[in-house]
Amino acid sequence: MPTDPFVANSHILHRSFHATPSEIVAGEGIYFYLQNGQKVIDASCGPSVACLGHSQPEIADAISSHLHQNIAYVYSGSPYTNRATEELANILLADKPGGLSKAIFVNSGSEATDAALKLAVQYWHERGQPQRTKFIARKQSYHGNTIGALCVSGHESRREFYQDFMSSNVLFVDPCYAYRMKGGQESDEGFVRRLARQFEDEILRLGPANVAGFIAETVSGTTLGCLPAVPGYFTAIRAICDRYDVLLILDEIMCGMGKTGTMHAWEQEGIRGPDIQTIGKALGAGCVPLSGVLLHQKIFDALSAGSGGLAHGHTFQAHPLACAAATAVQKIIRRDNLLENVTNKGNKLECLLRQEIGPLPFVGDIRGRGLFWAVEFVVDKESKASFPRELQLSNKIVENALKTGLNILGNLGHTGTYYVDHVIICPPYIVTARELEQIVSLLKAAIIETNQHLLTNF
Repeated sequence: MPTDPFVANSHILHRSFHATPSEIVAGEGIYFYLQNGQKVIDASCGPSVACLGHSQPEIADAISSHLHQNIAYVYSGSPYTNRATEELANILLADKPGGLSKAIFVNSGSEATDAALKLAVQYWHERGQPQRTKFIARKQSYHGNTIGALCVSGHESRREFYQDFMSSNVLFVDPCYAYRMKGGQESDEGFVRRLARQFEDEILRLGPANVAGFIAETVSGTTLGCLPAVPGYFTAIRAICDRYDVLLILDEIMCGMGKTGTMHAWEQEGIRGPDIQTIGKALGAGCVPLSGVLLHQKIFDALSAGSGGLAHGHTFQAHPLACAAATAVQKIIRRDNLLENVTNKGNKLECLLRQEIGPLPFVGDIRGRGLFWAVEFVVDKESKASFPRELQLSNKIVENALKTGLNILGNLGHTGTYYVDHVIICPPYIVTARELEQIVSLLKAAIIETNQHLLTNF
């Protein structure tokens, strides 16, 4: 395909070279406005980021107030702290959810993954077990796009160019993808036992004394499309990690901070919590670049009893302005009981998707939690056969939806054995029932429009 003239002349290296990007000129509530005057419903919050919608005056005031009344920058490697950073950490961890008691704030989800992996390795050094350097991750997972984060991501197309950089100490087991991987006569319990056995066998094959941690998305995001684990899966995983003293690292960068109806997605899994957790995206609602790593008290205790410090850091780690903005975000979520709205409107969204979208041709599965949902498309509902990758079905649906004023998120490339054609719907926490009806109506129209061109071929 030829390079788009605008992209060719722009001094920004855009991620796609083949189409002119539309310019967003304003935003309000769950909507944003394009330069051509089009009003668009942001039903995906970008990649599940802008959880409070657009143009939040309170957050703008918090940012302005901080810049006028407080310090602009504090280096995390200096002997100083600041009120904004301490306040955000206190809001998140005052109740020590699941034993999580300390936070590291960085800029992106990828940085958070890198920090979590390094923290796990340092923990084992402090414990006198430096040989624990092996990590187990899941196929068709995604934990970030830096080299370190890609090493534990089972995203084949994003890893492809960088195979020579990929670490040899990361091994992959199957995801909990019941829709395609559970046997016809297999119960959820049997499926969990099979996956748990595979995980435990991998630990035993590597030698438990060599395994540092297991990393997984609590609810898989863009690679498998808002995929929750079947009941009992994380209970079994947590028990195996405890049995062999392996750290459980849960990635909630996309699915956490209220997206599934509880502040942490793992709270719905019946486990005590992870040893290390990554958060991001909804943490700062897109107003600032911010992510974080939350760690269990036992991790801090080991570092405190050992070297007495963190062997990791960034120039912009725990940036005061970013933390001040995120503090305002988190206060709004709590004050306005938005997690209750996520649960209630999530139930409404699920019903609408199952009633209006489920019966359509080529719709194979509808899954998610809270306001974090995906629709997976298949050629045939019984065989669950995927569409050819080159067809880029989900991207066509995204394009047709945008023509009618609906912004949703589509498939992000080939991730592994299963080609998962899906679209993600995760509107802001402030969405109303009427807006959900409009979102699903526009989505339905986009799917039907796209299907009309496919019915002659399939």
